[in-house]
Amino acid sequence: MLLLFKPFWFSSRFYGKSIPFGGNKTVAYANTSTLGYLSSTQALADYATLIIDLKKNLSATDSPVVVFGGSYGGMLAAWFRMKYPHVAIGALASSAPILHFMGLVSPDIFNNIITQDFRSESENCYKVIKGSWDLIDDTANKPGGMELLRKTFRICKSDDFGPGSLEGWLRAAWIYTAMTDYPTPSNFLNPLPAYPVKKMCEAIDSSVTGNNRLAKLHAAASVYYNYTGKARCFDLDDNSDPHDLGGWQWQACTEMIMPVGGSNKESIFPEYEWSYEARASWCDFFYNVQPRPHWITTEFGGHAVERVLKRSASNIIFFNGLRDPWSGGGVLKTISKTLVAIVAKKGAHHVDLRFSSKEDPQWLKDVRKLEVNIIASWISQYHQDLQSNS
Repeated sequence: MLLLFKPFWFSSRFYGKSIPFGGNKTVAYANTSTLGYLSSTQALADYATLIIDLKKNLSATDSPVVVFGGSYGGMLAAWFRMKYPHVAIGALASSAPILHFMGLVSPDIFNNIITQDFRSESENCYKVIKGSWDLIDDTANKPGGMELLRKTFRICKSDDFGPGSLEGWLRAAWIYTAMTDYPTPSNFLNPLPAYPVKKMCEAIDSSVTGNNRLAKLHAAASVYYNYTGKARCFDLDDNSDPHDLGGWQWQACTEMIMPVGGSNKESIFPEYEWSYEARASWCDFFYNVQPRPHWITTEFGGHAVERVLKRSASNIIFFNGLRDPWSGGGVLKTISKTLVAIVAKKGAHHVDLRFSSKEDPQWLKDVRKLEVNIIASWISQYHQDLQSNS
């Protein structure tokens, strides 16, 4: 029996269609009392109860269970195996940043990896993006500058359009494209070509736009926002939640205090120091809650992870692609024979869990084959132990 914690955020209560309170999202998201039931601990308990009940109802009490997950789902998969070893015999935790918490990683590491992704494709591409923030601000402050920005980036008419909203829109494009820099076309967040970071840099380096850096930035952002060519303009005020991230904002204000967003002098993003105080202030304003910055590492661990897991855990595969900015908080070294780290230099966010394709590169096929073989060995050992104890 295999249980899948779906990749990214759609993996537990309050996400997708898994809405409590009778499936009424308005009620479930109404206040801190109802949202208080949204936590990783509660989600894991849900799955433990579900698996035990399923096995009983299916007359499969002796069937081994392996859990799979990517991103937050990958974190849940790893933590599930640690917390419920009597329920699941193993876990594949893909792109699971279980170490991306305060006191464990630098707040700069996420943006450092994004910077390296673009810089590895083209030094000019890196420099154009790095200089874009000052360019946008300078343009906005000139007479007619805002209209020039609106026209160049094909922004839909909006009363709230400003340099800040444009910069946030661009920042999202660079971040999500780095995360989903897959070797084959995808439609995970937006429709994208294979190796979209490379395509973005090709757009910036193209001679078609001459020396017009704003036009180059628009061409690159269009790889993420308009690869299909169907968009006539871009709505920066779109407050819809197509990827169901609303619940994640709550978790990021309560338990998932992950220091992401710091930028140093080399970053393609403006230099910035991540601040827990700023996060706590925003959470207090938006949700009227105070974060628990050390709860995750108290509940699941994280400090001295190699030493701790070596003596307390087994049967977990940690996959990370080094082009994924979340890999900075992942387990990148094999800890024991049964706690295996698989690291793909060209891999992106949980690429191993994506649908297979004829265009998949050999390294990705090899990763999946290795994962299958490891999981098969767990199942084989489980049945051997079952027979010897019967």
